Amino acid sequence: MKVVLLSGGFGSRISEESQFKPKPMIEIGGMPILWHIMKEYAFFGHTEFIICAGYKQEYIKEWFANYFLHNSDITFDFRNGINEMIVHQTKMEPWKVTVVDTGYNTMTGGRLKRVQKYVGDETFMLTYGDGVCDVDIEKLLAFHKSHGKIATLTAVKLAQDKGVLDIEGGAVRAFREKKSADGSPINAGYMVLEPSIFNYLTDDTCVFEKIALTQLASEGQLMSYIHTGFWQCMDNIREKNLLEKLLSEDKAPWKRWDRPVPSMEDRKINGNL
Repeated sequence: MKVVLLSGGFGSRISEESQFKPKPMIEIGGMPILWHIMKEYAFFGHTEFIICAGYKQEYIKEWFANYFLHNSDITFDFRNGINEMIVHQTKMEPWKVTVVDTGYNTMTGGRLKRVQKYVGDETFMLTYGDGVCDVDIEKLLAFHKSHGKIATLTAVKLAQDKGVLDIEGGAVRAFREKKSADGSPINAGYMVLEPSIFNYLTDDTCVFEKIALTQLASEGQLMSYIHTGFWQCMDNIREKNLLEKLLSEDKAPWKRWDRPVPSMEDRKINGNL
């Protein structure tokens, strides 16, 4: 099944790094967070990706253009006036990646609308290019197929960092740390969509969440798959450092592959942290 990745935003809340590259290309554990997301889907056998690029879209294209070169053992033979490149072996994943320039200022719904011709008339998956998760994709797909609606999104409850007061008559009767169960579920991405979703999208100004999802919800066509495991977006440097720490300590719940990750100390020494 095809996987569409929304990767065109400005990433203004993490401008320390996004001024140089698109937010999904900011590295955690030595690789772009977008790559981590693709590895998650590939673990479940989904290896055809459509990337909705926008801001600094050329960076994404160039990165994938060089990905094969950087992950292969290669001999360059310049003898006898011949420029020959010999590939001995490669560590490449068997992926198909389509990178589409969906516009600089295009909204999320408009970006999705622009890749319709690459998706075709089939069920597909969609997520944001800045959040990792250990959701079971096969169970998510099975849930989507079971209810027959147009859209399924993955919902999570986040642990909060504020204390909770139980107040009675102005007096504080109890204080405790806020639990994830206290909050409302949020949209974590990791969606499954039927091709009829494109009927809900208009032009480049269409905000997917405010227009399409809102209308689907009012029509009873939007379902949520509750995920109680790990999910974390990367909106700022603090969250980036959290993900880096999990990877360096080999505690990253979304990491299901064997590629080595540099330790925090190694990255400090090399100036990458």
